[in-house]
Amino acid sequence: MEITDVTAVTVDVPLTSLDEPLGIGPYTTNHGELESMERVLVRVETDEGIAGWGEMRVFLSPSATESIIEEGVGPMITGQSPFEIERLRRQVFVEYTNVDMFFAAVETACWDIVGKALDRPVYELLGGWTAPTQSSLRHRENMDENDLTPKKVPVAFCLGILPPEDSRAKAREALEAGFDVLKTKAGKDWRQDVARIKAMHDETDGQLELRLDPNQGWTLDQAVRVGAMLEDEGIYLQYLEQPIRVDSHTALARLRQRLRQPIAPNEDTYISHNISSLVEAGAMDVGVIDLTPAGGISGLRQQAAILEDGGVPFTHHCAFDLGIRTAAILHAVSGIPGFSLPPDSTYYAWEADIIEEPFEVTDGCLPAPRGPGLGISVDLDAVETYRI
Repeated sequence: MEITDVTAVTVDVPLTSLDEPLGIGPYTTNHGELESMERVLVRVETDEGIAGWGEMRVFLSPSATESIIEEGVGPMITGQSPFEIERLRRQVFVEYTNVDMFFAAVETACWDIVGKALDRPVYELLGGWTAPTQSSLRHRENMDENDLTPKKVPVAFCLGILPPEDSRAKAREALEAGFDVLKTKAGKDWRQDVARIKAMHDETDGQLELRLDPNQGWTLDQAVRVGAMLEDEGIYLQYLEQPIRVDSHTALARLRQRLRQPIAPNEDTYISHNISSLVEAGAMDVGVIDLTPAGGISGLRQQAAILEDGGVPFTHHCAFDLGIRTAAILHAVSGIPGFSLPPDSTYYAWEADIIEEPFEVTDGCLPAPRGPGLGISVDLDAVETYRI
């Protein structure tokens, strides 16, 4: 089997409004605000008529991202076997830049092709149900009695920056919808960040575990004050995600020594060798990794191995994923050893999806992956509806 063509198309899908149940739009971070998200869908075709799909976010512009994939990555791998995923990943190299993120969607599509060709789901090709999350272990009714595989994968509810009272209402909404974990953005005003966490914690009587993500928005002294003030209130987060700027591993280690709040680098993990550095520096309690900057599922597996060997628990990041990448994440966290915390997700907040059978989020969970390859089929009519 040989790869014959690589194509990319960009769609723009709206988020449901904050006024709607589990709606989160407009979604505000310390970097901006969005009411929809552009996603690049990548299709890899083969000479045997089997095609696979991948997905990534837009970088710079839709046309620039599509061009790099179609005119840059595509020609590097055309004529080669989609089964040789690891060799292809290491072959895609450009001096002076990290092209892993542009190969990730192509790599995911290759996994999809291999699974379809072998009539096996990707999680089985990765090893098969090696990493049930803590939540699935707590809920044994989640397990399939016949093969002891989970029926659902718990995920964390994600929320943008809102006033404390609005955050309080959304926390109640998430808890009543069955979520165990809520992650909220932060970083515009550290005092308001503390107030919002207190409001959500009080509203749910501490039943929701909370993640706080300022996207590098605090200075070191502000991060110390946030963590200490929450400790004074008896509030202990599941983790503080990337509280200060990247490449400050020594400062992260000092912050970890001063606080009892777990520290979880995210953007710092986008460069693979940083993970070893963070582990060696004692700068992380939790890793928040992502298959796109990792270069795909293979790169994610490599990062997971480093973290697992370092004794560091980890989870998967969310980048406003439609059905293709959501499926890839579900396979990855189910088939790669070491994932012990629910992955982030905003899937419940899309107005629509571009797969034929969109996932249903029930009781704070996404369905466990099934079916050959990624187990999804793309709805080409929906792609045209939301195509840019």
